[in-house]
Amino acid sequence: MNVNTEQEFLSVIKEYERVIYKVCYLYTSRNATLNDLYQDVVLNLWRAYPKFRGECKISTWIYRIALNTCISFIRKEKNVPEIVTLTPYESEWMIEEQDSFQLMLKELYYLIGQLGQLDKSIILLYLEEKSYEEISEITGLTVTNVATKLNRIKEKLRKMKKSNE
Repeated sequence: MNVNTEQEFLSVIKEYERVIYKVCYLYTSRNATLNDLYQDVVLNLWRAYPKFRGECKISTWIYRIALNTCISFIRKEKNVPEIVTLTPYESEWMIEEQDSFQLMLKELYYLIGQLGQLDKSIILLYLEEKSYEEISEITGLTVTNVATKLNRIKEKLRKMKKSNE
């Protein structure tokens, strides 16, 4: 890569750093720290960057690589992600204000951490305000399947919340 491409890549990573951390956080297990998984994602983005043709949004491309890296890691380790609670330090990149909204968000991410891999991916993209079409493109599901799965995931999260109360 030339210097301009390198600077461009670093700029993209800086812009999407929080997104990458969010994806990695949801897939972090006992055997992989958040930062290790983040580095793996950035390394895979670096390797793939010269091949990015701009046929989709850069955010779609980043999500796809981040999700695939995290899911591949879990498959290689043959490990189910451990459900961990958010500590103030770990959640600083996700939550900036200290209020009741923060507590609700912590609970939401805790519940999301209990979902299966595909469900985690779908709800994360939904929370990032991706359209059904973008979610479809990233996950490889049809738009109709995305809509159906999202409704089921939301219902599952509601039930999980009620059972935790």
